[in-house]
Amino acid sequence: MNDQPHPAAPGALAAPPATPSAAFVPGRIAFCSATTPLATDALNRLVALYGECSLPHASVVVALGGDGSMLETLHRVLDRHIPVYGMNCGSVGFLMNTFAEDNLPERLTRAQATELHPLRMRATSRSGQAHEALAFNEVSLLRQMRQSAKIRIIVDGTVRLAELTCDGVLISTPAGSTAYNLSAHGPIVPLSANLLPLTPISAFRPRRWRGALLPSTAQVVFEVLEADKRPTAAVADFTEVRDVAAVAVQEDRSVTVTVLFDPDRGLSERIIAEQFTV
Repeated sequence: MNDQPHPAAPGALAAPPATPSAAFVPGRIAFCSATTPLATDALNRLVALYGECSLPHASVVVALGGDGSMLETLHRVLDRHIPVYGMNCGSVGFLMNTFAEDNLPERLTRAQATELHPLRMRATSRSGQAHEALAFNEVSLLRQMRQSAKIRIIVDGTVRLAELTCDGVLISTPAGSTAYNLSAHGPIVPLSANLLPLTPISAFRPRRWRGALLPSTAQVVFEVLEADKRPTAAVADFTEVRDVAAVAVQEDRSVTVTVLFDPDRGLSERIIAEQFTV
């Protein structure tokens, strides 16, 4: 997920109507694209066909690229409350729709909306500096050097794991459960489950601990042990904080983004189908 979007224009916009069909106004499409040749070529062709609207006046944003571009675009429109419709011009494209030049206004009108809530990470560095960031995929802690990390896990004020020796550990959203979480052998979680997967990355001790499923209301704190000897970084989507001492994570339901999907490719269906992929 390293795609970097190329925004059409900066700006601010009041919240659109609640339904995607009402929110979309023909001719008011803003485009954000990755900087790859494939994505920029798609951007030029679509702008030639449908014109281009700046973000302050757009009713919908079309993101072109891979899942990294979608994440970048979601963060970019957070304060503008504009629905985002992605078209895959990248590699994975799990959060994207199939790319096609034809009938874009009609596809946007028919698209189904899915609301996503991010995780809010509050990280404290060893120097005492505080950092905040949002993650629509996951918050992960990762060892920075050759030695494994040692991490204490506290859930809702109770120490659940006094010491996890590992390459890292992550907590993901349901939408992000098919990304890094799945690669680390964590469970896929349906959007409606109200659960957050907590998954170790190459756990050394306890070797057989495979993680946990937490309620979406859980407040999770990771304390880094022996931080001077075993430096650890925290990452929320594309925001990285080095040399952390402690990291608190909780779902933030006060923040909502709307992602649009073609009717036959809704995110809930994709998450279910991914569990039967062999």
